[in-house]
Amino acid sequence: METEFGNLAFKPEEEDSDLQHLSEQYLTHTIQNYHDEIVSNQKLTKSTSEQKLEYLLSKLLMYGVLIASFVVLFGGILYLINHGLDIAEYQVFIGTQSQFHSPTGVVNAVLAGSSQGIIQLGILILIAVPILRVIISLLTFLLEGKFIYVIITSLVLASLTYSIVGAYY
Repeated sequence: METEFGNLAFKPEEEDSDLQHLSEQYLTHTIQNYHDEIVSNQKLTKSTSEQKLEYLLSKLLMYGVLIASFVVLFGGILYLINHGLDIAEYQVFIGTQSQFHSPTGVVNAVLAGSSQGIIQLGILILIAVPILRVIISLLTFLLEGKFIYVIITSLVLASLTYSIVGAYY
């Protein structure tokens, strides 16, 4: 297409070969990036069983912490109702009673109606939630046949068990 302006005629120039080469490179690079992104997204997607495990463990942690918090809060309110006006004596340190040194003692204190026992029970629940998470993970990895994760989770569970049992002996 030729354009005339007065006595001058302008002809559109052919597209520069360098510009054409750059546009082809850009197009090739864009397509390659899109392909790489699709491939990387396929590697990052989780299987249905992994999604179910993740959902189960997240709900376990959430509800476990909420339940433990409410138990401690309830025990704290009962403790303040019964002992809120007591005068604190900081001259002499009085440790915890011997009944709170074991889980069975805590349960017996709760059954006896002790507000301190209820607070201790909430703390035991808070400690038990991550341990239960490790146990569920171990069982799930066993069922799925992911043995490297079974070994790692078993080591974590053994470490947790040793630290809890070691406190009594």
